[in-house]
Amino acid sequence: MKKRFSSIRYSYIISHFNGLFLTFITILAVLLSIYVLFSPDWLTSNSIFLFIGLYVVIGFFVSIYAGFRSSGDLKQRMDYLSVLITQFANGNYQSKIYFNEGDELTRIANELNELGGKLQNQVKSLQRLADEKAELAKSAHKSAVIEERQRIARDLHDAVSQQLFALTMMSEASIKQLDLNPDIAKEQMTEVANAAHQAQSEMRALLLHLRPVHLSGDPLPKGIQKLVQELRQKSQIDFQLEVEDTLKLSEAIEEHVFRIIQESLSNILRHANATEVKLEVVKRGKELFLHIVDNGKGFDLSNDNAKKTSYGLKTMKERCEELGGTFTIRSNIDEGTYIDIRIPC
Repeated sequence: MKKRFSSIRYSYIISHFNGLFLTFITILAVLLSIYVLFSPDWLTSNSIFLFIGLYVVIGFFVSIYAGFRSSGDLKQRMDYLSVLITQFANGNYQSKIYFNEGDELTRIANELNELGGKLQNQVKSLQRLADEKAELAKSAHKSAVIEERQRIARDLHDAVSQQLFALTMMSEASIKQLDLNPDIAKEQMTEVANAAHQAQSEMRALLLHLRPVHLSGDPLPKGIQKLVQELRQKSQIDFQLEVEDTLKLSEAIEEHVFRIIQESLSNILRHANATEVKLEVVKRGKELFLHIVDNGKGFDLSNDNAKKTSYGLKTMKERCEELGGTFTIRSNIDEGTYIDIRIPC
């Protein structure tokens, strides 16, 4: 009820009542003043109250009628504006409204029409940007796939393909020497076995890179355990794994850490000739510690021969720095490699 009487129509009626009351007080004060000061014959107390009474009764009905009539058009136009705003809120920016009165409400209606047009243009721009973003994402994905294929093709040509060619040549030479010089044939077969082992390690590393680069919905500890379990079945390396099962990190950190571990294990398979690998992932306070150690042949960090592993190490370092972490590596020839990573979380 209170909300109803606060509408524009009733506000107009109340304003007419206020005008009626002020006019009533003013006329009554004037008539009483004339009656007291001059006491004319035509002005009596009865005539004063009769006039005032008729004025109040007639003015009461006139105020109600005038209030409804004068506020009807305004209320209708305000309702139109309200409907237009509701249409905008529902995303229908093509709705428009037109008034011919030329007053303030007409100006507001024109401004709302202009606003609807701008909102509609912005929606079209956002949809166009979304389409362009989708196309860019597709192009980026295609480029990434092509680049990865080219990289794997180079690795297959530079490593596995050459090693298989060498295996073929050494095998043929061993067959020829088998009857003539068994000792030389035995040495060559040993070289064949070593080359086959190296080619196998290279192939495992390439297959490791072909794994999904994300965790597929698994938490980081489970993803690492699956990765290590798979490598245990396909290699002779003894893995010592220490990962907190209750480890909880943000999705971005988990993806980067998993990719770093994947890259480090790939390097170990391809270059380290290691028999033991220790992987430790623990959270202490507000930092995540990653410790990766192998007992492989190691390398001299200052030597140009380290370029074979520099790409993988550079990728790992960049991923670590993207998370605001620190990347430390220590390695010497025949002393293995130690990688320590600290990431704030």
